[in-house]
Amino acid sequence: MRATRLVTILLLNALGVVLFLSWYLPPQHGFWFGIDKTIFYGFNNQMVTHPLFALIVAMTNFRGFDVVSLLAMGLLYLSIWRQETPPARRRMLAIGITMLLTAVILNQLGHLLPVKHSSPTLFFENVHRVSELTGIPAKDASKDSFPGDHGMMLIIFACFMWRYFGFRRFSIAAAIVVLFSLPRVMAGAHWFTDIAVGSLSVVLVGLSWWLLTPASDMLVNWFYRNLPGKYKPAM
Repeated sequence: MRATRLVTILLLNALGVVLFLSWYLPPQHGFWFGIDKTIFYGFNNQMVTHPLFALIVAMTNFRGFDVVSLLAMGLLYLSIWRQETPPARRRMLAIGITMLLTAVILNQLGHLLPVKHSSPTLFFENVHRVSELTGIPAKDASKDSFPGDHGMMLIIFACFMWRYFGFRRFSIAAAIVVLFSLPRVMAGAHWFTDIAVGSLSVVLVGLSWWLLTPASDMLVNWFYRNLPGKYKPAM
């Protein structure tokens, strides 16, 4: 591994640790709490004065809407798949499996952080729940919202896009991250920092060692060689 690559990994690790500690160490999470509170009440009050907004928030936080985020990621992956040769498609399958395994493992490791707190809809009193305002059984609360699972999965997808398919695909994936992680924040099921601090800090530390070293390529290559089907490379 080149020295410059190691420096990059260490800088990303330092950034992730500092980001987390800037939230974790100060009493009441320091300046982050003010940001979280402002964002939460900004959206929470809008749901009362604008019923259409409340309806949109409820619909985008209905459990079935998660399929739409999966579809958006799938369509981006499919757009790349259609341009590739059969051997390259086999490699894309190996990358996809590696990405799923990475997301599951990193998510589990993220929940080892010494943090457990409720979503803002459970933390604050006398707040508006979008499920009660609209009658739609939307996800608008969580007893343990840090780090944000949904946001972490989306960020991991975006990072894999950058690592294996270039910046243009990453920019589309980054838009998907914002578009599909925002509804959880608008509904109060997550604090802004559940994603911007929790999810991001875990990804900065964990994924840098995975994607910026030969580690992920080794697993991708293993799947590429050993998956059943056509176009297996010559051993």
